[in-house]
Amino acid sequence: MAGKIELIHTTNAAAPGGHYSQAVLHQGVLYVSGQLPVRANGEHSADQPFEVQASIALDNLMAILSAAGRSASDLLKVTVYVVGVEHWAAFDRVYARYLGEHRPARAVVPVAGLHHGYLIEIEAVVGGL
Repeated sequence: MAGKIELIHTTNAAAPGGHYSQAVLHQGVLYVSGQLPVRANGEHSADQPFEVQASIALDNLMAILSAAGRSASDLLKVTVYVVGVEHWAAFDRVYARYLGEHRPARAVVPVAGLHHGYLIEIEAVVGGL
């Protein structure tokens, strides 16, 4: 693999819960690992309503983007895993508040369950260089 791989880490987003990085930067493309709605201080939010969980996961994503010198307008592709397709519309509203007019490619994937009982996980591919 040509080019250096830079590991991205910020204390403004939840720390990885396993053997992975919050994000990696390679040849100008940032790959953000799946972000659960765990607060930056490690506090869990699985007992919170879906919209709160979505906001926390997006806060983590935005903090990682910032740590890599990127912003929401640099998002190329976002993949969202949601427990229960009934949350799709609520996610779309929260997501639109964070992204404004920017509309990257996106997939919302309904799943049966996520770690620790969470309702949402978000990963992304980001340009910017």
